Amino acid sequence: MMAAPVVDYGLPAEYEHVYSGKVRDLFSTPDDRLLFIASDRISAYDWVLPTLIPDKGKILTQLSLWWFEQLADIVPNHVSRASAPALVRERAMVCERLDMFPVECVVRGYLAGSGLADYRATQKICGQGLPPGLKDGSRLPKPLFTPATKAEIGEHDVNITFDEVVVANGQEEAQQLRRISLAVYERADEIAREQGLILADTKFEIGLGRSGKYAGDYVLADEVLTPDSSRYWPADQWEPGHAQPSFDKQFVRDWLSSPESGWDKDSQTPPPELPSHIVEQTRAKYVEAYERLTGEVFS
Repeated sequence: MMAAPVVDYGLPAEYEHVYSGKVRDLFSTPDDRLLFIASDRISAYDWVLPTLIPDKGKILTQLSLWWFEQLADIVPNHVSRASAPALVRERAMVCERLDMFPVECVVRGYLAGSGLADYRATQKICGQGLPPGLKDGSRLPKPLFTPATKAEIGEHDVNITFDEVVVANGQEEAQQLRRISLAVYERADEIAREQGLILADTKFEIGLGRSGKYAGDYVLADEVLTPDSSRYWPADQWEPGHAQPSFDKQFVRDWLSSPESGWDKDSQTPPPELPSHIVEQTRAKYVEAYERLTGEVFS
């Protein structure tokens, strides 16, 4: 699958490139922190697409920072008080280094995506049984912690059971990851509902602080509760039984799977450039999600 390119952001030489994911580029800082830069890249069907979505990185960063503030009384976050270089300040965060848990902390309040596929196959998600008769988009009896492995670029995350998290990380650690994830989801869902949105599911990354104020504490990392890591639905259009309209890259997925694109996602050939109207519609959805959640005008 297509790897993420290393972008030249014009950073000073002392910022050393560490890693590039599907969307984010990480650099070490001169004071041994990490600079997280959110690019305008977008991925779909495990490919990093050749077309950029203008302002996407800025939206993801500003929305993450807003959410970190809303959640600060539940769990600390990895954002440092240090400022990012001016060239990337609007799309970057300087963050403390953490010892990361090797698990995607997924929480689901509704049935969709891989959770829906698991339910249809086994009537369970990550080993947790669910009642019969649930549909695409159904609300679950209660939010579920449904962890997954962290996949490399081009690979799928794999859903795992809570017992597998215990084996990999320890009993107390697994319980803390579950407790924090559910608490953050419940707060975020409450806030989203006040803005007419449903938070169907989301995923978090959590680590342990290495030093300073939060040494040894559980710390929320990476991005949080953006349309890239979370499934938001308009509450007034929620109707179980089919796929729900969402505030993410659905326009991109729909176009790529349409005859217009001429692309077969199972062909192993790289996807084509996105047409301008798909780029514009996708950018508009990211902007709308930001503005509805924060109550602020994106600029």
